[in-house]
Amino acid sequence: MFVAGTSKAINGPLLRLRRIRRITEKVGDEPGLKTYLHVSWSVLNNLAGINRKKMKGIIGKKIGMTSVFDPSGKQTACTIIEAGPCVVTQVRTRESDGYSALQLAFGDKNEKHSNKSETNHFAKSSTSPKKFVKEFRDFSEEKNIGETITVDIFAEGDKVEVVGTTKGKGFQGVVKRHGFHGVGGQSHGQHDRSRAPGSLGNSSDASRVMKGIRMAGRMGSDRVKIKGLEIVKIFSDKNYILVSGSVPGYNGSIVLIQK
Repeated sequence: MFVAGTSKAINGPLLRLRRIRRITEKVGDEPGLKTYLHVSWSVLNNLAGINRKKMKGIIGKKIGMTSVFDPSGKQTACTIIEAGPCVVTQVRTRESDGYSALQLAFGDKNEKHSNKSETNHFAKSSTSPKKFVKEFRDFSEEKNIGETITVDIFAEGDKVEVVGTTKGKGFQGVVKRHGFHGVGGQSHGQHDRSRAPGSLGNSSDASRVMKGIRMAGRMGSDRVKIKGLEIVKIFSDKNYILVSGSVPGYNGSIVLIQK
């Protein structure tokens, strides 16, 4: 496919964008119909990273939950997160890598449990091997390799997003996994059917189970992002951040705080 007014081809995945229209029409005296794409400049700028919003973030560990009372006596449930300090282990640039990002590392790791490639990679930033490494695209602050990022990049009252992995529940039935209420009482011959999934579809017409039918299966261990959490309190000396509300994951799990 070609963009109207240009001679450059567009790859297939761009056809899924809403602001790209496929137009098929007669062009000049050429035989047949020609198909081209009408792309708005905002879409092209987003693809090139020109309009990409700057962000900042840090890697942390969930400690637990507590409550905070404001001067008026209002209680707010908060999650305690040990955020950082994180070491900048790599700097991505548009010139060399095609995109801008900072690679942050968090959590000390025993050197005997690190292979040679990991040890050499962290040696470039003059730090010991780390357990967790994450890239943050288009970081709002300029940092060099070896510098440290702490909770001071945030301020109390900021709205942040927290990404974590939910608790794993294992293989669960339809009642716990999808909230089924069962098939009712045990009259009319029903016995021990209160937690059964019930019918899975037609017999003669489809003769198969259709895709998307809610059934028993693995539950939990999903990557979830919680938006709109407010930073209630920051303890810079302990690298603690208190965010309002709950955060996915068990105590001790790794989370990402983004703004």
